[in-house]
Amino acid sequence: MKIIDLRSDTVTTPTDEMREAMMKAKVGDDVYREDPTVNELEELAAFIFKKEAALFVVSGTMANQVSVMTYTQRGDEIIVGRNSHIYNYEVGAIAALSGVQAMPINDENGMFSLVELEEAIRPENIHFPRTALITLENTHNRAGGVALSKEYIDEVVDIADRHGIPVYLDGARIFNACVALGVEPSKMVERVDALMFCLSKGLGAPIGSVIVGRKDFIEKARKMRKRLGGGMRQAGVIAACGIVALNKMVQRLKEDHENAELLANELSQVKGIVVEPVAVRTNMVYFMLLPGGIDAPQLAKKLLERGIKISVVSKRRVRLVTHKDVSREDVIEAAKAIKEVVEGSWRDG
Repeated sequence: MKIIDLRSDTVTTPTDEMREAMMKAKVGDDVYREDPTVNELEELAAFIFKKEAALFVVSGTMANQVSVMTYTQRGDEIIVGRNSHIYNYEVGAIAALSGVQAMPINDENGMFSLVELEEAIRPENIHFPRTALITLENTHNRAGGVALSKEYIDEVVDIADRHGIPVYLDGARIFNACVALGVEPSKMVERVDALMFCLSKGLGAPIGSVIVGRKDFIEKARKMRKRLGGGMRQAGVIAACGIVALNKMVQRLKEDHENAELLANELSQVKGIVVEPVAVRTNMVYFMLLPGGIDAPQLAKKLLERGIKISVVSKRRVRLVTHKDVSREDVIEAAKAIKEVVEGSWRDG
């Protein structure tokens, strides 16, 4: 049975060019900084974002946690979105690893209220923790994969600068945002202090993320990576895929966005489904199943019988993600299957 996997862009498989690059990669010991392919990947990442240096790590979560560890001291506080990945999906690591507490503020549409953001910054007071970091997420997963604009990011940095606080961007899907908005990556993030991006989502590499920022920040982050057990040896075999991803896989993200828009349009015509709107569509479609018909776990079970995999967010909320291994034809087939199952549940009821 053919499988159409819409659960996440993390399920992407490496391209033939990536597999070839893995086989031919020159390697060395990366802890000694002697892996030429890792060095090349880090230099390429720093060049793309016009930052001073970069650090290759095994995952987006490690990238986020290494960065928090680098910017903070135990007992500090960081400002996060209430719906952000770093707050919801990293096993409480900011508390467990860095010993910092979160100040979550509303980011339902992917953005903070700038007034609420400034109010969340702690004034100097013996009773208060220090506000050590402000974090953003772009694209914002739980807000529908919406792309945050450069103008909004710069407004956040303006506030942070007035208070002497660094801004860190969880840019797991930053290239999706850049492609959707038509903004160069270096311009999008020119004012944030540091960011990370994932190679293993829409860009199709099998593993890895990269942190970029100032040289002194990256040097400290390298030690934090080692502390977490993230020091790698002959890592060029996976870094080689990252180089291919950055050189060959960025502009094709537009195809994923077009497929997601097609999917959203098809599903918006289905009885019993409400597609969640987003200001700027990237590669995600979230929808709600109305009461009276099938719920999300039941829908997932019935679709799996047809070879279609979806992500259940809650009892009635579903996420679908397009990526390089999902074609336009796959999207049309999946939309048809969802329509049949959902509308069929209303007739059966």
